[in-house]
Parts: sequence; structure tokens; C-alpha cells
Amino acid sequence: MKRADVVEFYRRLAEADPHPETELEFRNPFTLVVAVALSAQATDASVNKATRALFAEVDTPEKMVALGEEGLKRHIRTIGLFNTKAKNVIALSRMLIDDFAGEVPPDREALERLPGVGRKTANVVMNVAFGAETFAVDTHIFRVGNRTGLAPGKTPLAVELKLDKATPQPFRLHAHHWLILHGRYICKARKPECWRCPVVDLCAYKPKTPPPKTA
Repeated sequence: MKRADVVEFYRRLAEADPHPETELEFRNPFTLVVAVALSAQATDASVNKATRALFAEVDTPEKMVALGEEGLKRHIRTIGLFNTKAKNVIALSRMLIDDFAGEVPPDREALERLPGVGRKTANVVMNVAFGAETFAVDTHIFRVGNRTGLAPGKTPLAVELKLDKATPQPFRLHAHHWLILHGRYICKARKPECWRCPVVDLCAYKPKTPPPKTA
């Protein structure tokens, strides 16, 4: 995608949603880390449903360790892979207490030391909690980056690095949220809704989906 088209691409997404936010519900950087870790291979809606009662009671690493793995499982058993995720959340809570004085670190290297926290999760936390200009490439962004031609790449890291290089100011802070939401609600995996896409003329995707036939 040409640079002028990249600017226009983001300008239109920004115009449609000037202040995009994560759809995960959280109370502080710790609950954000937990929510993002729980969201792997699960929908934000399913995570929010499971964590509302949890975060009302547990919003610090100390409280999470006191709750314990079995107690946490009772809250999150509706989320996929809940056994492994519960084990990781308790382990990362202990590490935050032991190595970071109970505070969530703001840098990627430290975040990736936490059990269950990979590069994508670290990028989300850095962006949402600390205002870093990071690009958390999930399945939606991977698809949008490749399908549109904005940031084609064979791996999430390749797409992330291309987005980092291609995305100009003033769009860098919110870019990954615009792309996630665009992929989630318009540029869908099976059947993109091209007929209502605000950037359809800038997109490299050739078999544009026509509008649904009216009854």
C-alpha cells in the first residue's frame, strides 16, 4: 500500500472511531494483564463475562495468590484452556510479587518473563496501560494486514514489524485497536463486509463481497 493510501486508510478509521478502546474489561494494569492472558483463543466477551465477578474481588497479585488456583478456576471455567490459564495467572501473580514489588512492569522484556505472557499480550499491556506505540498482532490484525496490503507478512512478527514501519503519526497509538475492531466487525475472516467498509477502495483484496440480497 502506498504511503499516501496508508495515511488515508488510518484517517478514515480514525474518523469513524476517534477514541478506540480495548473491549476487554479491566480495573488496573494487573487486571489487564490477567484479562489479556485469559483471552488467548477466547473471545473478549467470554472473558469479560467470567472476570466481572473475579475483578470485583481480586484486583492485585496478592489477592490473586490468596484466591489460589482452584478458586480462580471456579471463576474462569467457562473460558477455553482454563486449567492452564489458571496455573499461569497464579504463577505470574507470584512473580509480580517476588520480582516486581507487586507492580506490572512497563517494558516488553520484563512482561514476557511472566508465565502465560507472550509478545502479543505484552504489546497490548504496554499500549493500553502505559501508552506505548505498540502493535499487538492477533488473528484479526494478521488478516487485515495481509488482506488489505497494509502490512503483508507470513508471521505475526513480520506483520507487526511492517505495521511499526508503515504506520505514521498521529495514528500510531490507536492503530492496533482500529485494525482489531475493523477485522472483528467488518473485515471478517469468512465473509468480509466489503459493501460497508470505509477503506474498500484502498484495499488490495480483489473478490469484494457484494451486499446481501434483500428479501
